[in-house]
Amino acid sequence: MKNLRKLTFGIVAGSMALSSFAQGKLVIKGSDTLGAKMIPKIAEAYENKNPGSKFEIAAEGSSTGIAAIIDGTAHIGMSSRELKGKEKASAGANGVRLVKTVIANDAVAIIANENNPITDLSLKDVERIFAGDITNWSAVGGNSGKISAYTRNTSSGTYAFFQKFALAGRDYGSSTQKMAGNEQIATEVSKNPNGIGYVGLAYVGAKGIKIVSTDKVFPSAKTANNGTYKLARGLNCFTNGKPSGMAKKFLDFSLTPEGQKIVGSTGFVPVN
Repeated sequence: MKNLRKLTFGIVAGSMALSSFAQGKLVIKGSDTLGAKMIPKIAEAYENKNPGSKFEIAAEGSSTGIAAIIDGTAHIGMSSRELKGKEKASAGANGVRLVKTVIANDAVAIIANENNPITDLSLKDVERIFAGDITNWSAVGGNSGKISAYTRNTSSGTYAFFQKFALAGRDYGSSTQKMAGNEQIATEVSKNPNGIGYVGLAYVGAKGIKIVSTDKVFPSAKTANNGTYKLARGLNCFTNGKPSGMAKKFLDFSLTPEGQKIVGSTGFVPVN
């Protein structure tokens, strides 16, 4: 199910339409990782400083955010991954110049049920589990039990990022179960003693789950910034050309000490 947010201070969830531009709303669309928590809180703080500001935010996956910039139905496209070649080509064909602003950093954490005795996996074992080569926990030193691997859906930037950097570009196994967002993955893993999944750093505090380190390194602000954690990434906002108007004001605000404090308070890693 798509993750749509409706907030009382002027963020209206739903499909993006050109009428929103005429109504003076800042239309932001894309990544669930950015759009479920962080961006709405930054928008709320921005509105408090700029009464009358209106936002329309839809957290439906990075691919939808980038597509919305290309087709002109959003001012800002949120993405938890870098651009794909076909997106660059599509943008060029439509006369769109995609410009990236990184507003936060993140680390994609491997999570397991809190009762799972496994505490660490090699990145190679993570690859083999999510690709379907390893199907029982006993193969990696755990109790015997069929592994249930939970992933994001295919429109998710996290899905693509994890496939590239954790699976070394391999296809996900046919038995993996696709979830709409980070919260859904955390919930399913918390209920399933044999569950494993991956979430952004802001979601590792959910009840019933625990972080599984990879190659003895835990995801954290420190390991994300110093490069020792291999599943670290930037969280991006794309615009058509250099940000301008309200989009520029909002992105500039997100990079101020106040905006970066919100980034940290929502569980992500400030860039400033």
